[in-house]
Amino acid sequence: MSFNLDSIKIAGKEVLPLIEGGKGVAISAGASSGPWAAAGGVGTISAVIADQYDQHGNVEVHDYQGRTRRERHDEMVEYSIRGTIDQVRKAWELSRGEGLININMLWELGGAQRIIHGVLERTKGMVSGVTCGAGMPFKLGELAAKYNTHYYPIVSSGRAFGLLWKRAYKNFSDLLGGVVYEDPWLAGGHNGLSNAEDPTKPGDPYPRVLELRAIMRKLGLGETPIIMAGGVWNLKEWKDWINNKELGPIVFQFGTRPLLTKESPISDKWKKRLMELKAGDILLQNFSPTGFFSSALKNSFIGELVGRNDRQVDFSSKPSEEFNTQMVIDRKKYFVRGTDVEKVQGWQAGGYQKAMKTPGDSLIFVTSEKCAEIRKDQADCVGCLSQCRFSSWADNEKNSTGRLADPRSFCIQKTLEDVAHEGSVENNLVFAGHNAFRFGSDPFYSNGFVPTVKQLVDRIMTGD
Repeated sequence: MSFNLDSIKIAGKEVLPLIEGGKGVAISAGASSGPWAAAGGVGTISAVIADQYDQHGNVEVHDYQGRTRRERHDEMVEYSIRGTIDQVRKAWELSRGEGLININMLWELGGAQRIIHGVLERTKGMVSGVTCGAGMPFKLGELAAKYNTHYYPIVSSGRAFGLLWKRAYKNFSDLLGGVVYEDPWLAGGHNGLSNAEDPTKPGDPYPRVLELRAIMRKLGLGETPIIMAGGVWNLKEWKDWINNKELGPIVFQFGTRPLLTKESPISDKWKKRLMELKAGDILLQNFSPTGFFSSALKNSFIGELVGRNDRQVDFSSKPSEEFNTQMVIDRKKYFVRGTDVEKVQGWQAGGYQKAMKTPGDSLIFVTSEKCAEIRKDQADCVGCLSQCRFSSWADNEKNSTGRLADPRSFCIQKTLEDVAHEGSVENNLVFAGHNAFRFGSDPFYSNGFVPTVKQLVDRIMTGD
């Protein structure tokens, strides 16, 4: 099949309208992003705790030595800068001057602005643009402009972009390379689902993107590309979007499919697991310490979090008409609803003896081993987020959110680092878009076929 897909000018260069989506913590790396650019598209390096190399080209282990969270936070920032620079250089070499290389930043990463500065200062001429989401990156345009680099905010609504433009981006309009619309229901990783939207009822992206384009046209941005991200598997399903005058210039971002290539740095067991997924195997949930919804594989890790949150009751430190029954747990007195006593006793009988307080005046019940693990992870926090509900770390003068650490969440740095480096796919957080189950049914991957990046891009160009 021949598919009509014209090149498009992005950041002043003619490229294929195909972008490799950024996947954090050592997944969007130079080994795969460079070949994506070499194939004529836009490769993306994640600037979130990227792997750096020693003098022999081996990946260096991130070994945190700092005694305080602030010291470990500074180490994390330095690891991210050094690692991203190494990955950009590798991607640049592999791209052979073709396509473009962007970096991707989670705006809610602790030290995000320091990392962007540190990378762009030392990769001049190699990084074409900075893509940024998970939050409202008001300073993104200003940061990119210091290095004459294009920027690409990630939004999930036209309203969000309007706010960014009005407060900040209007002053840096010449470097706005494109606007990424990320579907808040179907994209992998952290999603921009608002409190007004039902996580169980996906919205049609077309009217939402059309609304974004209408806002952009009013701002004089009618020819600035919109990048459709989340839920994009093949192009034939989006043929009505291509050369659509109503939508204007559209580029497509692929985040999930590039996971399964020969150059992809994920483990073979992870790639095998992708081949085995079925519809419904990805869960949109809000366990992340960022506070955002995110999409990940349903596995033992997610199952434990679901169970941990289900074993939860409200309590009061004083008796009241509602909290009228006293329970003594670990020699501490709690007042709970009389209707909850039997539930608590059942959990305790099942081995969940430890009660842990949450910021919401509730108790969760976990095993002694899990309680110890949670406490250790909270103590070992490396300050990887601007605000972390799990550890109560914040990237501010007090290094604290001022709230109680929340044991219903988890250490995201620990688990993402582990799964990125041959760790268990079953017992770690494994981000994925909701189309990941299609690896098993797409004939392109028949008999366990794993393509090269070039073969994948060629396949996408046919429409399939």
